[in-house]
Amino acid sequence: MAHNFWMIISNPNNFRITEKLGFTKQGLKSQHRRKIQRIENGDRVLFYVSVDRYFTATATATSSYFEEAEEVWEKEGRAEWPYQIKIKPEVVLDDHQYIDANLLAPRLDYVKRWAPENWYMAFQGNLHLLPKSDFLLIEEEMKKLKFGKDHKRGTLAPPQDSPRRRRKRGPTRVAPAPPQANVAPNRSNSTPAS
Repeated sequence: MAHNFWMIISNPNNFRITEKLGFTKQGLKSQHRRKIQRIENGDRVLFYVSVDRYFTATATATSSYFEEAEEVWEKEGRAEWPYQIKIKPEVVLDDHQYIDANLLAPRLDYVKRWAPENWYMAFQGNLHLLPKSDFLLIEEEMKKLKFGKDHKRGTLAPPQDSPRRRRKRGPTRVAPAPPQANVAPNRSNSTPAS
């Protein structure tokens, strides 16, 4: 069970680096070492892309932090990314599904001390500890986009459709036909012999 809920903020290039790594590890900036030391296996992580102001993915930490000499992520200003955590992806939105934070962030408890039009000022830096309710609100919206409107709250797997809906979605989700369904001729269209 998650102890903490984190938001990692990066520019689009550094987010793409994490994406290309398959969301298996994430770099963290040195100025946040005190917060980084609190990250534990099982903590949840939300990704926010700062320039575009998008929520893009969630993951789960599978390690505590460690120091890594290899430079993987680009410097942002003078800040380097010497610390890393191992992660596993949970909900990763496609590019066209990214959530515009301008629509969702003003509803978060985390930004309440800022004027609604200045909510983005709460997301400066690289690492933030979020209230659980804020994290879950954003992740539920992501799941709806990723898995459809029938997504059941609190689950990570795609929803199970009813048989009627499965037939409409295509061959990968078609319910098997009963054995006799294709055997009997359709008598309603047959014409009597003359």
